[in-house]
Amino acid sequence: MTDLSVPLMRKGPPKPADAVDRIHQNAGAHEMRDPFDIGDALTTLALTGEPVTVYPRGQDAVMARIDSVDPENQVFTLDLVEHGASLRDATVFVAPLGTNAKIQFELDTAPAAVPDRPDLLQFPLPAACFVLNRRAEPRLESPLGMNYGARFAMMGKVFEMPLYDFSRGGVGLRATPEQALELYVGKKLEGVLLELGTSLVVSADLEVRLLRPFRTFLLGQQVQVGCRISNISMQMRQTLERAVDKMQKRR
Repeated sequence: MTDLSVPLMRKGPPKPADAVDRIHQNAGAHEMRDPFDIGDALTTLALTGEPVTVYPRGQDAVMARIDSVDPENQVFTLDLVEHGASLRDATVFVAPLGTNAKIQFELDTAPAAVPDRPDLLQFPLPAACFVLNRRAEPRLESPLGMNYGARFAMMGKVFEMPLYDFSRGGVGLRATPEQALELYVGKKLEGVLLELGTSLVVSADLEVRLLRPFRTFLLGQQVQVGCRISNISMQMRQTLERAVDKMQKRR
């Protein structure tokens, strides 16, 4: 499962202003049922400290954070901002997932106490979640077997990372856990060279917006690095837009 040694900038305790609405039934969300994916998503929420909006039946929404996830025992612990809320049946949990999606699940099980931690509540991992993607720009997956990647220098070291998707507004990179040690959400990457195939290179400044550990069958532990393009020349932007348009027409 997720490597908890990958450092992320964990957010502080959530505030009422951080509350997010429930996903509407006709919003076009997709269902997630793979236990590995569910455990991975909730572990990401625990690592980043994303605010979780909890909707108990018949009560006002309360704010919380996921404190930890135990994939082997299929449970997670929840840290409520305001203790005392009754979470005993039909409780809905909603949280941002990165910057362009949110996740929602419902539990009918009453929480269990956590030994020596009266501030935490333990729940079973949900059997299913709904995920709503809200990307402003459609992402295109990099073609297999072609040279798509990012190269940049930071703190005297050169980093090279495969590029697994891209859009007009951002890119997704794949880093090793060692490379991810140098990154955090909000980190600015200047002068990144984005190789889009064998003959096209775009230069841009990026801002890290998402760090998500995951595991692959061939490469083992990896880290998804979602980046927003924060600065790019008009000429380079036009070049990137042409590349995106060309890829979309091929598909």
